[in-house]
Amino acid sequence: MTKQLNGSDAAEDEADVRRADSLAREIFSDIANKWALLIIEAVGDRTRRFTELRDDVEGISHKMLTQNLRLLERNGLVVRTVHPTVPPRVEYTLTDPGRALRATVDGMCDWTHRHLAAIESARHRFDGH
Repeated sequence: MTKQLNGSDAAEDEADVRRADSLAREIFSDIANKWALLIIEAVGDRTRRFTELRDDVEGISHKMLTQNLRLLERNGLVVRTVHPTVPPRVEYTLTDPGRALRATVDGMCDWTHRHLAAIESARHRFDGH
C-alpha cells in the first residue's frame, strides 16, 4: 500500500534529504584527507593501540593521528576505549559503519589494481614523458 503524502510529510521528507546531504558533506570532508582512510585501513578487523597505529601509518605525527582518530570517533567510525592503567592504555576498534567504510576503501584499492596500467599510462601522457 502506498502512503499518500500531505504537504507537511513532503516537506519533512525534503528536510530529511537536505539534512542527510549536509551530513554526508561533513563526513566526506572529515574522511577525505591524507590520513583518515589510512587509519581506517590500519585499524582493520582488530583492536589497535594508539602506538601501533602511529607505527603502522607511515609518516603520521602524534598530533595528526590524534586529530583524525577524534574525527573518526565523532563520526561513529571508531570506538575509543581507555583502560584505567598507569599509564592509560587506549585502544581503537572499527564500528559497523567503520567496517563498511573499510570495505568501500578496499573496493577503491581493488579498482586501482584493476586499472593501474591505464592510470599510469594516462599520467605518463599527461606529464609529457
